[in-house]
Amino acid sequence: MKCYKGFDNDLKCRGYQYEIGREYEEQEAEICSKGFHACEYPLDVFEYYNPASSRYCEVDLDANGQTDGDSKRVGKRIKIGAEIGIPGIAKASVEYIKNQVDWDNSKEFNTGDQSAATNTGYCSAATNTGDQSAATNTGDQSAATNTGDYSAAEVSGKESIAMAMGYESKAKGAMGCFLVLAEWSEVNGEYHIVDVKAVKVDGTNIKEGTYYTLVDGLFVEADNE
Repeated sequence: MKCYKGFDNDLKCRGYQYEIGREYEEQEAEICSKGFHACEYPLDVFEYYNPASSRYCEVDLDANGQTDGDSKRVGKRIKIGAEIGIPGIAKASVEYIKNQVDWDNSKEFNTGDQSAATNTGYCSAATNTGDQSAATNTGDQSAATNTGDYSAAEVSGKESIAMAMGYESKAKGAMGCFLVLAEWSEVNGEYHIVDVKAVKVDGTNIKEGTYYTLVDGLFVEADNE
């Protein structure tokens, strides 16, 4: 199955050296113990390898069906595919969410600048790629994803995800929802993602219905308009 895997800067995982394009095999596979591990949901790789000091690849994993709380999988065989970096992980996560949606019942997808994608259906997605745009979803177990700069993502349905990956973008959600944000930095006139983090709206550390942006690795309240 197609998965995503994190490595250190030397393309090692737990001391095991990997090479792009090569295939590896072991005799046994047991989740969190033996075999090769990778994540089906791209953003889960950040739980295991910090974006500031890691590398990320697509992989083909012969998964055995075992899981451990998130989308981590394990198998006896793995093939290391292309290195995609943080931008590739962000793009793949959007595609992953879109693929989970029942598009026959509910969908909203927009690519224009200064535009809006709005959805009210359960298990649905509102996706926007335009700059200065908005993605809003009110259905349970749904996603609002935005990759445009200076944009916003908002969810109010139970167990939903608001993802804003563009430069100086923001996200907010209802209690129990998750926010996923990217932080960018300017280096020699070019902008690069330096961090990507996810957090749950718990009402204490992260307030319900309040926009947040990522600054110095921390979730900071943003303009709520």
